[in-house]
Amino acid sequence: MQTSYMEYAMSVIISRALPDVRDGLKPVQRRILYAMQRAGATSGTKTKKSAAFVGDVMKLYHPHGDSAIYDALVRMAQPFSLRYPLIDGQGNFGSVDGDPPAAMRYTEAKLSAITGELMADIDKQTVDMVPSYDGSEEEPSVLPARIPNLLINGASGIAVGMTTNIPPHNLREVGGAVRHLVDNPDATAEDLLTFVKGPDFPTGGVIMGTTGIKAAYSTGHGRIIVRARHSLEQAANGRERIIVYELPYAVNKAA
Repeated sequence: MQTSYMEYAMSVIISRALPDVRDGLKPVQRRILYAMQRAGATSGTKTKKSAAFVGDVMKLYHPHGDSAIYDALVRMAQPFSLRYPLIDGQGNFGSVDGDPPAAMRYTEAKLSAITGELMADIDKQTVDMVPSYDGSEEEPSVLPARIPNLLINGASGIAVGMTTNIPPHNLREVGGAVRHLVDNPDATAEDLLTFVKGPDFPTGGVIMGTTGIKAAYSTGHGRIIVRARHSLEQAANGRERIIVYELPYAVNKAA
């Protein structure tokens, strides 16, 4: 029983629930991006039907339901979900109000420019290729990833016995911290805080205090409180009204 449980747990962790630290992607996300790359839907081309990509992924790499694949594709195209969207979507891909996206037969997509940095030199044997689920194709075990996608876009996932929730960060700040760490391998978390001031959420908002940020960067555990950014305006009838123009991350505006 113990052996079976451990095998199941590792399968969930590696094959479904948690992202790989090297490219910051879960398997379904990596397979979608790779299928789009193979289909020629790069940033400099025209968009193609989302349904075509979902079909390719389900047929060749990811034998699961089409809705799960499409949901993952949609999220990578939402500018309010990812700090740096990996997919350039055309059509209704949902909204911060919680509106659902249009059906996959109506939307189109292609890879965003920044995804080119994740895919760079993939055809030059830079990463290991592994057999697909039925052995008929090969897929990358990880993407080359010239950018630290796990840090700039964050990640969340729940597996068996463990979970992760990493907030997104600013690419310029993370790049500065990476350069400093390369030059100074013994740099402390306090040193890196001079470069990375804190999370950089796509919907904005105000982070209340820095204690949680320092704890998260130093120990891996921390609580960050984010509040909406707002202003007061004078209405025509003389009453004041509160105008909210930046929301906390992942908050439904219509809620």
